[in-house]
Amino acid sequence: MLLPYCRDAVGALRAPTVEARWRVLVSGCLAAWPCGVDGTDYGLGAELKGLLSLPTIHLLPFCPEQIVLGTPRAVPDIHDGDGVDVMQGRARVLDEHGMDVTDLMIAGARAMLEHARRERADLAILTDMSASCGSQVISSGSRLTPVRSFQKGVGVATALLLEAGIPVVSQRDFRTLALVRQRLDPAYEPPAGLRDHHEHPWTLEHLPLPHPRTR
Repeated sequence: MLLPYCRDAVGALRAPTVEARWRVLVSGCLAAWPCGVDGTDYGLGAELKGLLSLPTIHLLPFCPEQIVLGTPRAVPDIHDGDGVDVMQGRARVLDEHGMDVTDLMIAGARAMLEHARRERADLAILTDMSASCGSQVISSGSRLTPVRSFQKGVGVATALLLEAGIPVVSQRDFRTLALVRQRLDPAYEPPAGLRDHHEHPWTLEHLPLPHPRTR
């Protein structure tokens, strides 16, 4: 299991300017694309609007699931591992009907990585809890069971991006996102007490296993 701790990586990126903006890969739903499983953006399109509209950022939206499974679609989730395990053949991706979509999810992940490389992405901000884009917490098996189970882990696309050296930040990594915004806008003053997803009380209570990497 590989999980990203990206504050150091964000701090090490080159200084952004209006002329040389950071090229940021973002999940399509965070860019307000109606690409969720239900044909909406899950209400996420406005969540990072202030950050993603800064003049020192160039957005590179992409949805790895839409490109291979279409929209709307059945709900894919990882069984018996996370995205790293999927890439190494130890876990599978099934939809809620039991259909195996592992090969399609890997194809979507590879398309996202190709997009990131082609556009020279400096950083990725992706939707957590997704079987493709999750970077801190994902479902353990189908999310549509009466009691949804979670695990610390990464999605399939995130696994490939991390392996390629592209830092990945969750939309719930509020402390790291504040650092991203400070780098993009030095006048920004973040509020006190921000936490990343793995530092949140819910995560610490429900998923208390130690993180395998440190910042």
